[in-house]
Amino acid sequence: MRLDRTNTTAIGRWWWTVDRLNLFALLLLIAIGSILVAAGSPPVAKRLDLPAFYFVRRHEIFLLLGMAIMLGVSLLPPVAIRRLAVVGFCASVFLMVLVPFLGAQTKGAHRWIDIAGISIQPSEFMKPCFAIVMAWVCAENHRRVDFPGYRLGIGLYLLVAALLVAQPDIGMTLTVTVMWGMQIFLAGLPFFLVFVMIALATAGVFGAYHVFPHVAKRINNFLDPAAGDNYQIGRSLEAFRNGGLLGRGPGEGDVKQFIPDSHTDFIFAVAGEEFGVIACLLILSLFAFVVLRGLSRVRKENDLFVVLAVAGLLAQFGIQSIINMGVAVNLFPAKGMTLPFLSYGGSSVIAIALGMGMMLALTRRRYGSDRGK
Repeated sequence: MRLDRTNTTAIGRWWWTVDRLNLFALLLLIAIGSILVAAGSPPVAKRLDLPAFYFVRRHEIFLLLGMAIMLGVSLLPPVAIRRLAVVGFCASVFLMVLVPFLGAQTKGAHRWIDIAGISIQPSEFMKPCFAIVMAWVCAENHRRVDFPGYRLGIGLYLLVAALLVAQPDIGMTLTVTVMWGMQIFLAGLPFFLVFVMIALATAGVFGAYHVFPHVAKRINNFLDPAAGDNYQIGRSLEAFRNGGLLGRGPGEGDVKQFIPDSHTDFIFAVAGEEFGVIACLLILSLFAFVVLRGLSRVRKENDLFVVLAVAGLLAQFGIQSIINMGVAVNLFPAKGMTLPFLSYGGSSVIAIALGMGMMLALTRRRYGSDRGK
């Protein structure tokens, strides 16, 4: 099939309207993730008495499924994205309500639930769907005078935040809060209410510090490394020192032998030791490119829904990336948050693919009768 401008099929129209540069950047991140998980996960599998390439095989399946979802969703028009997000948000919230009662406990938190023998983290799928739902609510608030957009948006946020805190997942609560605050600010919330929200968010951070012992422990360890256990952070920093500019070479790193989460939370340290600082800067540049390129695509967009939705999706993507890489180099307190597409994970990879598919769909160029559909 020829993908020239005379091709009027759905695939042909998609190829000439989708942001191909951002698509290629995302595919490159997926390829890098495949390499890094292959490099960092075999020692972890060995410690758990699993086959050496157990995580590698599973991650490849997740990546293939994620790519299929990302490409499939990117074909959809905005109205279909809204409908998909509403259904996904309702399903995710329903499962999040069940998680504290039926979910398995991992490291003191209830975040996973088994469905037909498959472990799912509903909050991961809630994030991109919530960004779309909030964008729709705020856009409708501007379009219809009688629509209680801000009140509905605040109510949905409080529901989501309460469910996340109940797990507890303070890091994801912070990510969702920043995304929600940015969207509602862009939608035209008065400055006074913006300052009120900032004050409430600050109070929430202090409250989490005093209510949740694990949050206090991580912050205390970050502020005073000598006061507690910073084994993983210390090993991570050692990995970057060992890697230097060009790295020690694929498979030659030591950090994966000692860090329990080298294939997930500290995959960036594996990249630093085996491929060097230059490779890490390339990874950082790819994440920055995806965010900035996506925002530039909606710079002149007239549809408020599209602007807010893309901003929310990219905020999640960027914040999660910054937190993961920042933790690896000791810029932030330790937080169990994956690096998009690079870390091993099922729910995380597929949910991020869903969000990026939505972003690609909403940033497609539309002309004439295609616009706004």
